[in-house]
Amino acid sequence: MTPTGDSPDDRAYVPRHSVEGPPGAPVLVLGPSLGTTMDLWRPQLPELTRSWRVLRYDLPGHGGSPVPDGPVTVAGLADGVAALLDRLGVAAAAYAGVSLGGAVGTMLALRAPGRVASLVLVCTSPRFGEPGAWRERAALVRRDGVAPVARTAADRWFTPSFTGAEPYVEMLRGTDPEGYAGCCDALAGFDVTARLPEVSAPTLVIAGAQDGPTPPAGHADRLAEGIPDAGLVVVEGAAHLAGAERPGPVTEAITAHLDRTWKGLGR
Repeated sequence: MTPTGDSPDDRAYVPRHSVEGPPGAPVLVLGPSLGTTMDLWRPQLPELTRSWRVLRYDLPGHGGSPVPDGPVTVAGLADGVAALLDRLGVAAAAYAGVSLGGAVGTMLALRAPGRVASLVLVCTSPRFGEPGAWRERAALVRRDGVAPVARTAADRWFTPSFTGAEPYVEMLRGTDPEGYAGCCDALAGFDVTARLPEVSAPTLVIAGAQDGPTPPAGHADRLAEGIPDAGLVVVEGAAHLAGAERPGPVTEAITAHLDRTWKGLGR
């Protein structure tokens, strides 16, 4: 991936990011899902920025982050978040992530446990199915662009009754094909099922009851069972992008968890 040059570790990919909320408040990092941007978290911002210094970032080739110039791995993305925290002078932070963003948070908690003070895993998994399916999707996007996956995104991400899908699908349409494909490759190589007992951060798992890509059974439940003392909240009437479809219950679950676990100084 493209090095940033001004990162403490020039080998790490440091993504485009945005910081909002009270200066000096404890820091909360928000990670987006494959095909979306940091604006996926916009419904949660008014509440989260009351008490936390919120750091959002874009995945490679998504939003304003540059396209990678080499292989993308979840470990590399986690290292990029760590490098971003270094750049901002943040020793420890809470982390909440959706889908691929949740995988990045899990990996960060494994690779740098002292840096993750609290963890929220939203509609994600310790393993996203068979690697071959992700490699096939990566090949499709490299060949035909993101249009084929954008056409079916609303059905993957939301329940049939949700009427607000278009802004999120537009995020996918604006994603660079190589950035999207690289992140598919990262998901193909991700499996931390056996390492979940090593996660030491206080963890909440949030699932959408109607989530197709990462349903509660076989995904959220494995996270909650594998991570010591993790809690599990299943949100009814929500699919894969639960925080967009049912922002109220998801925001309430996140703030309740963080109120209990993350009130330390951000810097």
